[in-house]
Amino acid sequence: MSTKAAPIVATEERSNPVSKAILYIVLIALTLVFLGPLFFILMNSFKGRLFISDNPFALPLGDYFAGIQNYVTGLEQTGFLAAAGWSFFITIGSLILIVFFCAMTAYYITRVKTWWTNLLYLFFVFSMIVPFQMVMFPTVKIADILHLDNPIGMILLYLGFGAPLSVFIISGFVKSIPLEIEEASMIDGCGPVQNYFRIVMPMLKPVMITVAILNAMWVWNDYLLPYLVIGLSTPYKTIPVVVQQLVGSRGSNDMGALMAMLVLAIIPIIIFYLSSQKHIIEGVVAGAVKG
Repeated sequence: MSTKAAPIVATEERSNPVSKAILYIVLIALTLVFLGPLFFILMNSFKGRLFISDNPFALPLGDYFAGIQNYVTGLEQTGFLAAAGWSFFITIGSLILIVFFCAMTAYYITRVKTWWTNLLYLFFVFSMIVPFQMVMFPTVKIADILHLDNPIGMILLYLGFGAPLSVFIISGFVKSIPLEIEEASMIDGCGPVQNYFRIVMPMLKPVMITVAILNAMWVWNDYLLPYLVIGLSTPYKTIPVVVQQLVGSRGSNDMGALMAMLVLAIIPIIIFYLSSQKHIIEGVVAGAVKG
């Protein structure tokens, strides 16, 4: 039996380098596909605006190189720094409310099994299916009536739109937490509130960071909701709104300044993602293991 098994093992060992090579080629190709647009934006942010249209794929060398002029022009024309301040305020405020309230909601509807918690969970799931375009105009009308056309109002709106997916993700993670841990803490004297904040909430840290990153990318890059609710005539414009103002009509676009502002807009999200990448992996792995 050992003589028959040996050729099979040898064949598998010989096929492993080939399969690994194919896998590496596929991964490298996917990496180039995803990073290519980012490199294109970064490269053109250092080229003169006229050269971007003539030869967009040329490297910023020689006469093509414009230094940091595009960044200076973009900052002067858009009010980017003020917009960045409001974007940070709205994004951080939205993340705090979304993560805090959605984690508690997900924990409650997962652990308390009643007809109305099941109905509430189905409501969250159904809200994920409804496209934003269906509720776009009613949302703008309600926001105008309630005077939500300000940063605080935007945070509340993002809480409403971000809650369904966040509750859905965190609920799946809560189901993987063994009930025995909570029962042991309650035997030791913890009440329901203490049980959540001292025992459950620290265990939710990986999935909470995952939810925060997903919502951060959405809120930070969102253009339509701030444009519809806040508009262009207020000082509370966010980065996507002011960057869009660089797009003129009839070919009057300043592509150099536009590319430069896009680079500045991408940097905070990249830093946030890289600093939290370890917690994302922990959340995915832990969520896949049932207790």
